[in-house]
Amino acid sequence: MKPMNQGVDHIGVCVVYFCHNGENKVLMAKRSVNARDEQGCWDIGGAGMEFGEKADQTLRREIKEEYNAEVIDFEFLGFRDVHRELMGKPTHWIALDFKVLVDPKNVKINEPHKFDDIGWFNLENIPQPVHSQFPEFLEKYMDK
Repeated sequence: MKPMNQGVDHIGVCVVYFCHNGENKVLMAKRSVNARDEQGCWDIGGAGMEFGEKADQTLRREIKEEYNAEVIDFEFLGFRDVHRELMGKPTHWIALDFKVLVDPKNVKINEPHKFDDIGWFNLENIPQPVHSQFPEFLEKYMDK
């Protein structure tokens, strides 16, 4: 029996995190050629939830794994029903979206195989190209 893939063989549930420093700067990472998809695009961060894990546990674990940062505070923004394609196959994810305060002093690329670069940006100077889902995220939550 082949293993099932979240978002492809069944609906996946993920957390998406908009990390900020409390001073109008957002943390973004550039996806490497080893990323699952959208290589070379700048992204705010996200990860599939593991069975038995609570959403805030996934949030804390992934931000520590990817950015070496501790979550200081977070706010649940809402959810999105995400439909797109991955290598020609339709995918379906329920994204739980969060705004997360982190201390920028400890932030670094903790998974260099996944990311080529990392940086803090104002919403007026977001690097390009961005992940395909980022514009929808911004549109939905810009007032928050």
